Amino acid sequence: MGNFRFYKRVSIFPGLSVNISKSGPSLTVGMRGAHVTMGRTGVRRTVGIPGTGIYYTSHTGYHSGAHSAHVDAPISDSQQDTAHGVAQMIMVICIVGAVALAIALVGSLAGGGKP
Repeated sequence: MGNFRFYKRVSIFPGLSVNISKSGPSLTVGMRGAHVTMGRTGVRRTVGIPGTGIYYTSHTGYHSGAHSAHVDAPISDSQQDTAHGVAQMIMVICIVGAVALAIALVGSLAGGGKP
């Protein structure tokens, strides 16, 4: 027997959205390819290559373990720290880019598109 799922994303402005699901609300910051989602179960960081289906996700916070896969050879702490550092750096770059883009768009709309 299957289960029922519900999910709705409401975009506040480019780079910020509120997600609503039956498990509760969450907030997503970032853009396509890199984003951070903060919700009641913790923080999920995702970076990927858009259009390829290749991505890396890390999650901190509450884990039930119900859907965790067994891994015989987990990655070392230093490899995990390196991956988290890279993901955080990419996230910071994306957020700064999104803010710069939003400022540029607001400036061009306020100035009527005149240089």
